Amino acid sequence: MSLPPGFLDELRTRTSLSQVVGRKVMWDNRKSNQAKGDMWAPCPFHQEKSASFHVDDRKGYYYCFGCHAKGDAISFIKETENVEFMEAVEILAQEAGMQMPARDPKAAQKADRRTQLIDLCEAAQKFFALQLQTAGGAAARAYLDKRGLKAEAQQRLGLGFAPDAWRTLLEHLQGKGVAPDLIFAAGLAKPSQKGGQAYDVFRNRIMFPIRDPRGRVIAFGGRAMDPNDSAKYLNSPETDLFDKSRTLYNHGPAREAAGKGQQLLVAEGYMDVIALSEAGFGAAVAPLGTAVTEHQLAMLWRISDEPIIALDGDTAGIRAAYRVIDLALPVLESGKGLRFALMPDGKDPDDVIRSDGAGGVQKVLDGALPMVKLLWQRETEGKVFDSPERKAALDKALREKIKLIRDPSLRAHYGQELKDMRWGLFRQRPIAGRRFDTRKGLSMSGSATKASLLVSAGDEAQDRLREAVIVATVACTPSILPEVLEDLADLTCADDLVEQVREALVRLGHCPTDQISQRLEEIIGPQTLETLLSARHVAITPSVRTPGHDDLARMTVRDELAKLAAQRGLAREIAEAELDLEDLADEAVTFRLGEAAQTRAMAERSAREDKRDYDRGPNGAHIDKDERNALDALLNQIGYGKTGK
Repeated sequence: MSLPPGFLDELRTRTSLSQVVGRKVMWDNRKSNQAKGDMWAPCPFHQEKSASFHVDDRKGYYYCFGCHAKGDAISFIKETENVEFMEAVEILAQEAGMQMPARDPKAAQKADRRTQLIDLCEAAQKFFALQLQTAGGAAARAYLDKRGLKAEAQQRLGLGFAPDAWRTLLEHLQGKGVAPDLIFAAGLAKPSQKGGQAYDVFRNRIMFPIRDPRGRVIAFGGRAMDPNDSAKYLNSPETDLFDKSRTLYNHGPAREAAGKGQQLLVAEGYMDVIALSEAGFGAAVAPLGTAVTEHQLAMLWRISDEPIIALDGDTAGIRAAYRVIDLALPVLESGKGLRFALMPDGKDPDDVIRSDGAGGVQKVLDGALPMVKLLWQRETEGKVFDSPERKAALDKALREKIKLIRDPSLRAHYGQELKDMRWGLFRQRPIAGRRFDTRKGLSMSGSATKASLLVSAGDEAQDRLREAVIVATVACTPSILPEVLEDLADLTCADDLVEQVREALVRLGHCPTDQISQRLEEIIGPQTLETLLSARHVAITPSVRTPGHDDLARMTVRDELAKLAAQRGLAREIAEAELDLEDLADEAVTFRLGEAAQTRAMAERSAREDKRDYDRGPNGAHIDKDERNALDALLNQIGYGKTGK
């Protein structure tokens, strides 16, 4: 159905977003300002206690700083009421007292046909449920009872039985006056390809109704009772109602359970989902006869930021997990991930429940691996890396996988995680009692949290200052963001507030530069940015005091990044040298220490020239003579004087 121009604008004008949202949340009165339409509440889309969900009533826009849900009144109705776009528009129009425009005849006809098909599927479900209670369904009932599904559960789940006959359902529906073409369109029967009579799609099978998110039956899955049947499980064919690549079994109940705080689980089949749900894991879904598709992955992430893929602990389950990894890598984004829980000893979730109960399943889920670790396992398991060629082949394979990740910030984090695991693999004799600081590359003792004695205590503090200046400079002059985006994406800031601003800037890296400042405030809030810019070491930096000066900002960011790289290179050289003290011969130790000493000398030379006196020059920039002259000219132009004075 198409809407006339201006209809949605008028609808949004008449609709108060705070009133629409207010039916689902409790406003935080201490944080909200109703007079300005600035409202805050705990997010209705994920479980939390803090008021991170923001509604701007004047702009008609909401955003959650926790789960990043965002949109307008229409999208809010869609998500919370589980309806399609036009249904959400109709709900809001009715509340606003607006008359919906006349429907397009063709669209109305299509909608009416969908309604007919749904009614037909609902009728078929009732027929199958009755057949399960007959004498012909005795074997099916016995099988379900053996699997732990008693009569009450069978009725509640709408399970049924398709008789072992060719035309039972077809004749039943035709007897109610339903045209054969409609029965074919619903995927319940097929015309003969050999000139004979039409026949039922499902015969001698236990029937599982497949429902849309609103709970309406749109298709069926059937499990064969005959062990010699060529297809153990059979789904309805594709119809106007049913696209198996865009449907999840148990979608509606799982979404409701996930909204109440349960972890979203993705199992392999109907019985796994049912067993999990009956054991108390209500937020369980399954794809329908295929591997998880990109559309289904998007549906999962709309329900939960980090679903757990719960697969059978056999070779097929491992292969399925690896296929999900390949599918997910190109569509990953910040805050949206996957974890993998592989059942033990070749069991499926239903087996674990029957042998170890719900506690056994929970134990497996608690040990679920993040996707990066399963990716590492796939590339390294069963392989020996005892030569440079084999190590290089691993590096190449990992690089190719990381390249698939489009989000630059996420790509950088994946790269760092894999580097750390690679370090652990190739340095197989760690020093007892030591751990590795993945951000700095510093070798740390288990009894102390200080850096190596070879590194001065002020290095980390200086790095924090530099990180803050870099991020604040880009925030004040966002026109340079496209030039420094890759460097910003590779940076990981120690301070949580600075890291929050950095991540937001990376997310905005491909936005028009004239929109970045406004979007940045929408994402992180004005208070966060104000806190960063008001910090003394940031506030007195020329590139922050003179926002919008591209050349000054560009030079400051470049210089600070170079100094960070030098200092962190030093830290890694020292870490390697310390490990080599345990692992290498004297000549190698001497070489390592020599490398560390040279890097240290470079860093100290930079530090002597940069006394961190933020009142002098462009943040104490360490630049060559030509760059210093150019910077002097810039600072004179804006009234700051010479860089070294």
